[in-house]
Amino acid sequence: MKGLNNKIAVITGGADGIGKATALRFASEGAVVIIWDFNEEKGNQTAVEIVASGGKAAFMKVNTADFAQVEEATRRVVAEFGKYDILINNAGITRDATLKKMTPDLWQQVIDVNLTGVFNCAKCAADVMTENGWGRIINASSVVALYGNFGQTNYVATKAGLIGMTKTMAKELGKRGITVNAVAPGFILTEMVKKMPPEVLKSMEEKVPLRRLGQPEEIAAVYAFLASDDAAYINGAVISADGGITI
Repeated sequence: MKGLNNKIAVITGGADGIGKATALRFASEGAVVIIWDFNEEKGNQTAVEIVASGGKAAFMKVNTADFAQVEEATRRVVAEFGKYDILINNAGITRDATLKKMTPDLWQQVIDVNLTGVFNCAKCAADVMTENGWGRIINASSVVALYGNFGQTNYVATKAGLIGMTKTMAKELGKRGITVNAVAPGFILTEMVKKMPPEVLKSMEEKVPLRRLGQPEEIAAVYAFLASDDAAYINGAVISADGGITI
């Protein structure tokens, strides 16, 4: 498949996990992938892996919570690649604690990356995409935004906020040729999740009607579809990719 042939795609948090799977998928579909991540070592490794397999990729060290950095990185993308077609707002962090134990700092760290970071990236991308009259912005929400999760007041607040942001941006940018959608993954078997105790993983699996955890590549496939011309009439949607856990 070459559904993203010659598209310039920025993937935040693309160094590992779902972000890396997305970078690999987009490259395989013909996109030029620019990985924005704070982890320089893993980001460069992913870019090298893509190039070694015949794809096109570059890495830029970017703290998406810093507007000035995002603005400069956006300028670099346009200067080096000539355009900017797709933004996957995948970067995110967790700082879990119950409300009683959550500190203002734990709250703010997650807000800064998961919510403000998305605003920063979308704002800068939209300015460029509006000039070109075409664009795709896809935001990573979560199923916990739909039903909450114990010990994640900060994380859930950001992921629920992204749903509202997505719908609002979709209304504002649709007339400019830019679609904005969100994906709400369920329990995904990333390297971080694999390190959990077996009994915890089994408990997670039992909550899913499909009786298994999702693979990062399955979320990447949804991103790739929403970024393609096949999804041209999908705007402001929130797609749950969760094995049916929200049923």
